[in-house]
Amino acid sequence: MVEQEDPLGDVLKAAGDPTRRAILTLLAQNGPTRVTEIAERFATSLNAISKHIMVLERAGLVSRRTVWRAHYIEATLGPLAGVEQWFAGLRSIWALRLEALDAVLTQEAPDGPRDDSRADPDRFADHPRPGGPRL
Repeated sequence: MVEQEDPLGDVLKAAGDPTRRAILTLLAQNGPTRVTEIAERFATSLNAISKHIMVLERAGLVSRRTVWRAHYIEATLGPLAGVEQWFAGLRSIWALRLEALDAVLTQEAPDGPRDDSRADPDRFADHPRPGGPRL
């Protein structure tokens, strides 16, 4: 099976793990940081942190710079723009749907105003609540 590129999915997957989000936050706050210094901040092995960093690298959320034996990791948050655009699209869809719902709910019925008795919280006062006696 041929893997299709899915940059948005890669970013969401990478940011979906709490350890990776913590690494991104650390890098955004502190700037370029050595891998060993990142690992010192977590109660996990250097190998595990390296694997998390590789996932972040594949998603384009961090970059690596090597100086002699030291590997510096830096946040490159540009790919988050794709996530922002996707969420903006979802927001606009829901805004249109909510506007349409609002238009329906605020319409008057052909024979006069809506019956607002449904909004009365005491309309079921004579009926017992499901699952037990009325308190």
